[in-house]
Amino acid sequence: MSDLRKSRGPRLRVPNQNPMGKSITINDVAERAGVSIGTVDRVIHNRGEVSRKSTEKVRKAIEELHYEPNLHASLLASRSGKVISCLLPEGSEGSYWGDVLNALRAEEEDARRMNVKLNYFFFNMNDLSSFRKAGKDLVQSPSDGVIIAPLFGQEAAKLAEILKAMGRPYLYIDTKIEDDGCLAYIGMPKYKSGYLCASLLSSDFSCGIPEKVAVIRVRRDKAGQSDPTVNRRQGFCEYMAQNYPSCSIENIFIDPEPSEVRDMLEKTLDPEIRHIAMLNSRIWLLKDYLEHHRREGMKVIGFDSISGNLDMLREGLADIIITQHIDRLAKKAVRTMVDYLVLSRQADNKDIYTHMDILTALNLDNY
Repeated sequence: MSDLRKSRGPRLRVPNQNPMGKSITINDVAERAGVSIGTVDRVIHNRGEVSRKSTEKVRKAIEELHYEPNLHASLLASRSGKVISCLLPEGSEGSYWGDVLNALRAEEEDARRMNVKLNYFFFNMNDLSSFRKAGKDLVQSPSDGVIIAPLFGQEAAKLAEILKAMGRPYLYIDTKIEDDGCLAYIGMPKYKSGYLCASLLSSDFSCGIPEKVAVIRVRRDKAGQSDPTVNRRQGFCEYMAQNYPSCSIENIFIDPEPSEVRDMLEKTLDPEIRHIAMLNSRIWLLKDYLEHHRREGMKVIGFDSISGNLDMLREGLADIIITQHIDRLAKKAVRTMVDYLVLSRQADNKDIYTHMDILTALNLDNY
């Protein structure tokens, strides 16, 4: 008997052992699933040519036996490398999508260790034809998995159908569209975030319910497809309807040109309105207007912790920013796709929601 067997100390569980301590091999998985070792290998390494029924049997056996494919073997099996294509809006430095891109690029080194490369395809978030072209370029380029920011919902759904037909797994980042075929959605729970925003905006209504609150919206593509905050707006409106039905919501549209926003708001925003929300990441566009028109009792809420929005908090021009850690959003998106491509490990939930954080001038410096 070996010294290890004689030892009465606690045993360490190695990765490929089931709860009873027995080492689990690919042969055990094949036997439990009732398929060949080759079939198990193809499922583990996503090589295709396996029926859905056999794939489900193998994955069930892997789960039941607590089998974890050997990481190094998986890397060797994917020695030709994997490619993740990312379809994203163009974003300047300091913008929301600029921060998302920087966060994704920060994950590239870890992805390379798993023999995975990230490629990027960009589109103008106000131009439907730009999204179509970027999507076409992506489809024509080699990739093993796709991360999509589906700002143009209908067109993104068409792209998803093409990717499904090609056998390319894909996930959505930041914006969710209803799609049973996606690997996952990574981002804030949009409806709940809008509901939360309305709750925070109306928290001082005990002093009197106003006649109106304002939601400032950015004019987007002429086709009207790009509306990434639609679910957030729904949550906002339903909270107000349920709790303050006498208070109406005034939608004010602005063009995303900073130099023109002040004049536009001075012409269109009722000066009596004291409660303002902006449900996208660009509350900073209101800075010039609020510097000249911020009034006592006014409450202003926006989204996303980009630099311009945080400056609004510091300067007392915004009261609350609802946000998420953009670096964690990007990391989760990349790791979810890498785990699937390299380790055949699927996320436990399709909806992987990021935490909603509430920033004010008081806790900003500790975030």
